[in-house]
Amino acid sequence: MSWSEEKLMHTFNGIRFTTRSTPELLNSLVSFNAREDDILLVSYPKSGTHWLAEILTHIYASKVALTSPIEFGDLSKLDQLDRLSCKRIIPTHLDSNLLPPTFRVKHCKAIYIVRNPKDIAVSMFHYYQENPNLPTVDSWPNFLEMFLKGDVVCGSWFDHVLSWEKHLHEKNILFLFYEDMKKDLPKVVKKLSAFLGINPTESQIYEICKKSSFNEMKTNTEKENSDQNHTVCVLTSNRKLIFRKAAHKTPKDSSHRRTKLLSLSGTNQNLETFLCTGLQIHRSMSNLWFSRVEN
Repeated sequence: MSWSEEKLMHTFNGIRFTTRSTPELLNSLVSFNAREDDILLVSYPKSGTHWLAEILTHIYASKVALTSPIEFGDLSKLDQLDRLSCKRIIPTHLDSNLLPPTFRVKHCKAIYIVRNPKDIAVSMFHYYQENPNLPTVDSWPNFLEMFLKGDVVCGSWFDHVLSWEKHLHEKNILFLFYEDMKKDLPKVVKKLSAFLGINPTESQIYEICKKSSFNEMKTNTEKENSDQNHTVCVLTSNRKLIFRKAAHKTPKDSSHRRTKLLSLSGTNQNLETFLCTGLQIHRSMSNLWFSRVEN
């Protein structure tokens, strides 16, 4: 690890975090006091967290507080959350094993959004290039190798999804797919609303989808960029929210040396499929992603 990378990143319980998530806060999460009406918004980075958060706030019609990810900040973060008197929507990129235990004890509802890992890798590559708070990556091949090893912020995508897949059949956890949101957002909004015990009318669903569209969200970014309490996404050093319409293109320098990448221990078959299609990579590792591919 280079000195500059060490300054920007640290490892906690074997998982890479930026210095925005202080070791003191991560250690103290075990004592966090969840509330029965808390809503967890869970995702691996670049899975559509900001989009889903936007939808949730419109479903609740601003009767909730959308906080920053629970793992972002220092020890004062827990006091800040405790002072909120209204219902809290709390995003997190933590895997299931690091979640504060009171969320489970109090059976808080959680929404986990899953996205095609190939698209996540591409999006995260651009994010690393644009965010000075993250280590510099010199090429797509090198970043892909980092991604597959889990040597990126929030660790391995595979481990993250598998840690939450263990809770697939728990009634208080809803699993959504980013690709389904793109395909039929009104259907997903109805499913999400039913899970939350809310019954919007068809016209309200239309308005929720309209306000959560890419164009509408892009228009609102200036407000978010000037909001010192903006919370959902990690910001660049000049506080500009990185907001890009989802794409499915591999970076231009993708003529990587496949033989080198295929030599990674235990990844040969999955990596080969990943490079070809992306959608199938998790077939042998997660029944959750397997079911999404097959249906």
